[in-house]
Amino acid sequence: MSIFRFVSTLLFVFAATVQAADYPQRPIRLVVPYAAGGSTDTVARIVGARLGERLGQQIVVDNRTGAGTLIGTEIVQHATADGHVLLMATPPLAVNPSLYAKVSYAVERDFVAVTNVAGSSNLLVVHPSLPANSVSELVALLKAAPGKYNYGSSGVGGAGHLAMALFESMAGVDVVHVPYKGGAPAVVDLVAGRLTLMMANLTTAQPHIRAGKLRGLGVGKVKRSPLFPEMPTIAEAGVKGYEANNWNGVVAPTGTPRPAIERLHQEIVATLKEPAIADRMARAGLEPVGDTPAEFAQYLKSEAAKWGKLVKSAGIKPE
Repeated sequence: MSIFRFVSTLLFVFAATVQAADYPQRPIRLVVPYAAGGSTDTVARIVGARLGERLGQQIVVDNRTGAGTLIGTEIVQHATADGHVLLMATPPLAVNPSLYAKVSYAVERDFVAVTNVAGSSNLLVVHPSLPANSVSELVALLKAAPGKYNYGSSGVGGAGHLAMALFESMAGVDVVHVPYKGGAPAVVDLVAGRLTLMMANLTTAQPHIRAGKLRGLGVGKVKRSPLFPEMPTIAEAGVKGYEANNWNGVVAPTGTPRPAIERLHQEIVATLKEPAIADRMARAGLEPVGDTPAEFAQYLKSEAAKWGKLVKSAGIKPE
């Protein structure tokens, strides 16, 4: 190596170190594209408070709802790429470019992955009055009466809608979709008996299952949930190969300095490993992840391909 290249390398390393040491320089705005109180907001607030302490700057959770998460997503897309404006992303980040005819962003072009922070299970839940005590019994019931039963979701293209559409496709059943403006109102109507079933977030559904107001039939993840170890996965209960995960990850605008991405990743992972944080997440039905930026970027790519294919084959259109 020439002396010129050696000095250049040292200067580059020094500059990167300085950038990392200088970041962050002011409070960080973490945009959550949902209303306060949901599972994504819960993740942001559990992790954000402690992450801010570790970084020496406050993490300000900014709830920007609307347009199937597009409003919050586009705010971050167009923000200054310096690591001080971040998005708490969820499955619609990867799905929306396939769902909507006009979307201003492309995930790989406009965002850089930091880490998948935490996931939670979808639960296939039914009203207790429904004569189905297992996934196989439910499938048989639905097949015997196509279009008779209904399910609710947080809206067209939302995680619950897509998870249920995948279930319909793989199980060969036909259920009427009733979209709501949020998952919580749908659960309220399911508990009241105005809906038959739904694919609900574990965080939202678990208190109703414990109280006997809903019946859980299966978990949407590959592995059983630690909160409901007795409940089988949907795949092992009859719909082989079924998997629909909820995830919450941090992304930043493309062009954000690499040292800032690395610092964020390092501190988020360290936060997730703290026993107090892990305990709070477990009680909320959340499972910490903390993968690398490269791993999360690849996961985003695979999610876009998987759900994009379903949106096209099922003919799913936005409202």
